[in-house]
Amino acid sequence: MTDLIASVDAESDFIPAAKPLIGTDERRAVDGVLASGMLAQGAEVAAFEREFGATLVDDHDAVAVNSGTSALHLALLAAGVGPEDEVIVPSFTFAATANAVALVGASPVFVDIDPDTYCMSPAAVRAAITSRTAAVMPVHLYGHPADMTAIGALASSHGLAVVEDAAQAHGARWRGRAVGTFGIAGAFSLYPTKNMTAGEGGMITVDDANLDRLLRLYRNQGMERRYENEVVGFNLRMSELHAAIGRVQLRKVLGWTAQRQANAAYLSREITTIETPVTAPCAEHVFHQYVVRVPEDRDGFARALELEYGVGSGVYYPTPVHRLPSFDLDLDLPETERAAREVLALPVYPSLTKRQLDRVVRGVEALSRAGA
Repeated sequence: MTDLIASVDAESDFIPAAKPLIGTDERRAVDGVLASGMLAQGAEVAAFEREFGATLVDDHDAVAVNSGTSALHLALLAAGVGPEDEVIVPSFTFAATANAVALVGASPVFVDIDPDTYCMSPAAVRAAITSRTAAVMPVHLYGHPADMTAIGALASSHGLAVVEDAAQAHGARWRGRAVGTFGIAGAFSLYPTKNMTAGEGGMITVDDANLDRLLRLYRNQGMERRYENEVVGFNLRMSELHAAIGRVQLRKVLGWTAQRQANAAYLSREITTIETPVTAPCAEHVFHQYVVRVPEDRDGFARALELEYGVGSGVYYPTPVHRLPSFDLDLDLPETERAAREVLALPVYPSLTKRQLDRVVRGVEALSRAGA
């Protein structure tokens, strides 16, 4: 991280909730692409795909697209999900999870979460399976893997496709196996706030040559060769500029993850007055977010933390997806509703200093003891 733009570590500095890490290596890579004159999908994208597969998903194939939402959309299309189908999804997630289901003409079926990990409850999945269920889409929320042992067993016994939403979980593992390798496909986001970024973009991971080819057709207007359109496709390609940034970030992400995990461990040791994140014994959590629970007046707590201690925070997510105007369903999902009221994400990114981490701890402890 020696090439990062340094910031003054003064007591008065505001600590943002998240902070993309962009340095001279990334700028140099972009300049190289601009100088080459090759801006559309080319050698940088192909190299990024190979390196992503080798680094994060146990050598599975990787197909680069222009966003994490596009990754989910094309993964569902390639899995054959469409009208009349149902896809089981958690409601405690970003809207893109359910949007992708609706975009292929299928119906999202919202289920509740495990209160410890915030990932979909396998028991809730079991109860939601019907004759129309075609797929289940676990979300590895905040960087913690969903229970892929139980979810995989349910999917296998009912003949369901599994599409993993790994948008927040680059490098996370369940029982030693990388997320994005359990289902028919995995979808990652490369948005600026993620554990690594390409500026914008997404990646689909698969282990099937036919699916890999179909995804590449879908992202490129249905063409493998110019003007020989084989299927109705989209323009969802990743540019060379974004791939160049992504390749640089990929070389750093494992080190950044280790620092995130160290920061999270420190926060969990030092914060004693409120509920801190739980990691399942067989999971490797990559801490895209470090989420605590504030049962009383979470929003007031967040305001006080910012105003009195200069510490930013975030709420992911204040409204369950099933209650958004785009879906507007009346469902009984008690753990989802409780999480939406209580969760608060504290800074955990790898460039935090010890002094900044101490200020986060000091603010949280003081306010929780005071009942703020």
